[in-house]
Formats: sequence, C-alpha cells, structure tokens
Amino acid sequence: MMLQKQLFSSLPLSIYSVFLPPVSFDDLSEDAKIETRIILSLTRSLHLLTDSFKVLAQSKRVVAFVADVFGTDAFDIAKEFGVQPYLFVATSVMVVSLIFELPKLDQMFSCEYRDLPEPIKLPGCVPFRGSDVPDPLQHRQDFAYRESLEICKKYPSAAGIIVNSFMEMENDAFEALMEGGRGLPAFYPVGPLTKCVSTNEIEGSKDYLRWLDEQPSGSVLYVCFGSGGTLSHEQINELAVGLEISGQRFLWVVKNPVDKAANAAYFDSKESGKAKDPSAFLPDGFLERTRDIGLVVPNWASQVQVLSHGSTGGFMTHCGWNSVLESIVNGVPLIAWPLYAEQKMNAAMLTDGVKVALRVQHKEDGVVGRQDIAKYAKELIEGDEGQLLRTRMKKLKDSAKLTLCPHGSSTKSLAKLAGIWKNQKHS
Repeated sequence: MMLQKQLFSSLPLSIYSVFLPPVSFDDLSEDAKIETRIILSLTRSLHLLTDSFKVLAQSKRVVAFVADVFGTDAFDIAKEFGVQPYLFVATSVMVVSLIFELPKLDQMFSCEYRDLPEPIKLPGCVPFRGSDVPDPLQHRQDFAYRESLEICKKYPSAAGIIVNSFMEMENDAFEALMEGGRGLPAFYPVGPLTKCVSTNEIEGSKDYLRWLDEQPSGSVLYVCFGSGGTLSHEQINELAVGLEISGQRFLWVVKNPVDKAANAAYFDSKESGKAKDPSAFLPDGFLERTRDIGLVVPNWASQVQVLSHGSTGGFMTHCGWNSVLESIVNGVPLIAWPLYAEQKMNAAMLTDGVKVALRVQHKEDGVVGRQDIAKYAKELIEGDEGQLLRTRMKKLKDSAKLTLCPHGSSTKSLAKLAGIWKNQKHS
C-alpha cells in the first residue's frame, strides 16, 4: 500500500485518488488463490465504494466509471449515479475475445480445458491449446472459475471497453469483436501504453547499463521473468547451464528460487523481499565461468532501459503483457517462456500470430532443459530464424510508433473516447 500511495502522490495534481480501507480475509484459508482474493476485495468493498462515489459525485462532474477486468460488480454503483461504466483491459485483444466466448465455451465442454483434444479457436485469433487458458479458468469447479464466469457475463453491459493493444497488431481479433450483430460494447484500442523511466530508476541502474555499453550491438540476451515470476531450484540450474553452454552474452535478472509456485514473488510478500546472493543458489562456479559474457543482476533492473539499449538483441520473457509491449516498442524479438495468468495465450499469439517469438517447450517433468535453452538463445541472437523474428519485430515496432502519432489509430480511438466523455451531461 505504501508503494501505491507513493506512486499516486507523484501523479499530476489533476488526478485525485481515494484509498478504500483494506478488507478482511480472516475467513479464507491460507492457500486461497489470489484470484479469489481479488474478487472478494471488490465485492467486500462495494459499500465503501458507494459512499466514496457519492461524495465524489456531489463535488465533481463525473462523466464515466472505468473498472478493470474484475470490476463488473461495481457497474451497478455507476448506474445508480447515472454514469456509464467502462472497462479497461490491460491485456491482449485475444484475452478479451476469450472473455466474451467463455460463457459459450462453458456450455460446449464439460471437461477441463487443458483436456480438450483440439485447439480452441476464437474469432479472429490464432488457435491455442486448452492448457493455454489462463490459470484461474483451469479448474472449473473452483470459486475463482465460477465467479470469473459470472464476471464475463456482465461485460456486454459496459458502455465501452478500452484495450491496451493496437489495431495493427491484432487487427483480425479487433474486427471480429466489432462485427455488427454481436451486441458487444464499443471497443477503444489505445495501446501500446508502456512505462517510462523514472529518475530513481536511472540513478539506481548505472552498473548494468555500463556493462551493456561495453557489449557489441544486438549481442545480449536479456533474461527476466517479470516482477512476480519465479523459477524452481531445478529450473534455475537448467537455465544457468543453458545460458553458459549457449556461448551467448546475457543479462539475467534473477530472483530467489521458489519451488511451490511460478508467481510466488508477485503474490507473496515473503518471496518478494530482499534478494539472496545469487551465488548461494546458482551452480558452483557459474558466475566466475561466465563473467566475460554474462551479468547477473539480483531481483530487479530497469527493464525499459535494458530493452531500449542498443546492445540488447533478444528478450527471454514470461510474456506478461507489459513486457510484451515494452519489447515491441523497442523492436526486441522474444523467447516466450510463459509462467502464469494469461501469459500462455500471449505466447501463442506472439509465436503463431504475429510471429515475433520462439516458444520454449517443457519436458514431461515440466522443466525446460539446458540443451533446449542453449538452442533458443543461440537461434534468437545468431540464427536465421532469429533474424526473421527480428525483421518482423522491427515492422511491428514501426507500426506501434505510427499508431501513437497524431493521426494514428490508437490516438484517434482515445480522442474519440475523450470526446464522448467531454459531451456527457453532469451526473
């Protein structure tokens, strides 16, 4: 909460924020899924949100109510005050398509999605495996799945859906959603919205940037699994050996190994604390043997600065949507290694749709082997297929730049939405 308050306090004065009191989860078991906690955070805060919204509406001209993907239960509050509800979706259009198709899929199939023999095909999207369906939807009898299904059924009641993607990247998926007769809300692609570098990040990131300055252009593989992604002890060992035997230069942002979950650092404050010395869990002698070609950075690095650096030639990523967009705006091809949430769907779109990524394959025990890791690294940086991916990513980068220009599709879409809100009557 402290970090969130610091973030909001740094925003322009025109942005006003209200923090609701935290809700109690004392009645939940310790192993309750994060999706369950997110959903209950909202439903148990609705009365507090109503009170805050009433105070806001008495003093401000409220023209729209924007919620995130879990926020449809708050639509009734917006409508109570005569305000149109909108949704902001921070993931791909492909995920939005799944949201609208989920009630239909739920009726079509009785088995778990991962057990489907044939790929799932959404309108305008590349086919993907049932096992690529986001984690909360993989256990259909769980609370998180049933609640997610009810949330999806409320999406058509939104006045509009704002998506952090752009037409040139997911044109077919957008067009399929916007086809007449489906009764869906209006869609507003406004992406790619990506993070800018803060002063604090610049001041705290000199060592690895200096190291990048010393490397040849496009020669470094950046390895990072996001703010929350974690790997097991065994997988970290395989990754380390794979990077070493590949012979490729690498910059690896490494987190403490966690065997219990792939998202432990994101959802568990105990796992997101101070990083251990990497020498305590990396293979013996690894740091010494790779010191001429690699750099290991504990816990965190400024991803925007690394991806925008001329020495960075590839990105091994968990396929979180923010990371995907940051790689696109910097033209860096990918090795897709999805871990949790919707990342497997993102990986399918990146490899089979826009074709700017190699996707790792796991062995039967769920581990990606060292020889395969070495092969992916070498192919992306030096191979012919890596060059094809780089060429496609350069075109996608150019499209992303154009879509945010004054006459670009995302700029026009956002301007259209702003015009609608500007013309709204007082609530």
